Amino acid sequence: MTQKLIPLDQLPIGSLGKVKKLTAEGSVRRRMLDLGLIYDTSIESLKKSPAGDPIAYEIRGTVIALRSEEASKILVESIGGI
Repeated sequence: MTQKLIPLDQLPIGSLGKVKKLTAEGSVRRRMLDLGLIYDTSIESLKKSPAGDPIAYEIRGTVIALRSEEASKILVESIGGI
């Protein structure tokens, strides 16, 4: 069974995903790792801002907002909705 990876910014609102790969480099990658975005971490897409960017995500019990530019560098496997 192959997993279909999608960029985090493509994860529908209200859906859950698991982090599978980071494509960011340098300080951006370090920041993502510091936020807890490591392999197999569950992440939920909560809400878009009125302008559509950034999007709020729940990671390890904490809500963070990521811009689409950053979220597109996080590849997740969709594991369904709530």
